[in-house]
Amino acid sequence: MPAIRCRQITETDVPGITALLARGFPSRDVQFWQDALAQLGARQPPADLPQYGYLLESGDKLVGAILLICAQMQTGEASLRRCNLSSWYVEPEFRSYGSLLVSRALAHKDVTFLNISAAPHTWPIIEAQGFCRYSDGVFVAVPALNGLFGSSGVKILDARTRPTVAFDPSEQDILVQHADLGCISLWCATSERAYPFVFRPRRVKKLLPCAQLIYCRDVGDFVRFAGPLGRRLLRHGKPFAIVDANAPIPGLIGLYRRGSMPRYFKGPQKPRLGDLAYTEYAVIGV
Repeated sequence: MPAIRCRQITETDVPGITALLARGFPSRDVQFWQDALAQLGARQPPADLPQYGYLLESGDKLVGAILLICAQMQTGEASLRRCNLSSWYVEPEFRSYGSLLVSRALAHKDVTFLNISAAPHTWPIIEAQGFCRYSDGVFVAVPALNGLFGSSGVKILDARTRPTVAFDPSEQDILVQHADLGCISLWCATSERAYPFVFRPRRVKKLLPCAQLIYCRDVGDFVRFAGPLGRRLLRHGKPFAIVDANAPIPGLIGLYRRGSMPRYFKGPQKPRLGDLAYTEYAVIGV
């Protein structure tokens, strides 16, 4: 067997990686992976982090890949480098080399890594790799029912509208960039401040029309503005909202599902609930 090598994915590898991932994830066609890798190619990752991720090759044959979606996040005065591990696949006869691929991907010690779509059978594996669970389930809310008979005095603004009240300019960048990725990006503006929200349209089990909460300043803000946000989401045909949670969320109408869609992290900073910005949900639409 030719020697196994692990290296960064480059632009010239994209056609081969597309074909490899289409074999590894037969529920998604070649066009999906072409679009996903095109999105990664259009992004500018932080310095010394990969554009696409890493691959395994045996001779001149691509036999494994893991995509990394890397971003520089601003948290108050601090800046955080974060990478979402996504779409890991190794051809069956080379599975014993999968740990080489993952260890290369996790080599940057100053980066916080996320795994937000781990299949149940992989949970013990990623925990053995040092990942910790930070979200234990999801709350499926019907936000339009909140404050149904009251007026909140909140204005819903488009992502590109500059609020006339206080707001964080870096958060407008998040809203606009996610809107360009196909997300529903909105401001909730009160008389004092504008609060950012990003949702990703999706269908759970290909049936239930939902909006995944991708970004907000705090989950409490979503509870506060659930009514007007929910009625705006209804206009997009999304009556349900999915929110990462570790327990039922007081003030929201809906159902908590423990153990559903848990989120894991490894690195210097534990992610907060309500922040899946620049992850696979938003960037490649998994």
